[in-house]
Amino acid sequence: MAGQDPEDFTARARIREAAMLHFGEHGFDRATVRGIAETAGVSSGLVRHHFGSKEALRDACDAHLVRALSRINDEVRTDAAPGGVNYVGVAGAVFGPYQRYLSRALVEGRATAVFDKLVELSAQWLAEVDRGRADPPEVSRQARAAVGAAMALSVGLLRDHVSRALGVDAFSPEGSDLLARALLDLYSHPYLSPEEAAALRARLPRVPGSPDQDEKDHDD
Repeated sequence: MAGQDPEDFTARARIREAAMLHFGEHGFDRATVRGIAETAGVSSGLVRHHFGSKEALRDACDAHLVRALSRINDEVRTDAAPGGVNYVGVAGAVFGPYQRYLSRALVEGRATAVFDKLVELSAQWLAEVDRGRADPPEVSRQARAAVGAAMALSVGLLRDHVSRALGVDAFSPEGSDLLARALLDLYSHPYLSPEEAAALRARLPRVPGSPDQDEKDHDD
């Protein structure tokens, strides 16, 4: 991975990598500090010295993914080539080695820092996209970023099913290319026309407490 974290070459990093392996295989509650220490080739005392508790160790795992996301996002933003970004490949570069960890953590209701960072970065991209939109968004940028982040993570969570349907591992080079092309086709050829979407939107009931049109997008 480009721009690798200097910490990745330390004993602390070995412990973190072992923890992500154990949390992914056994879940947070069943994973043990002793098992993590054995995999990392260190003592349980050293694990506690570096991280203090299993909860803090899990937070460090999430923080590692957050840093990786931020680095990759910065690299993508500095790439001036139009249309030159394979966003599925970017996600694979960040999450691929840790997919089992992330999938299990998300299902368990954990990895909140990772999800929140995805939402934050998605909102930044949407802010740029919104400036070029001819029609105003129906809902807030935060809501769209949250749903978009969930959709982006869904391929990883359903990797086995998606791979089976595609006939190739979704995170292999061939699968990543196929996913990218499928996403480009879906985004460039939406299911609904603006007129069809407007007609369906008009039929939706107004839920009490939902934002009015003039309140929907205060983030910028």
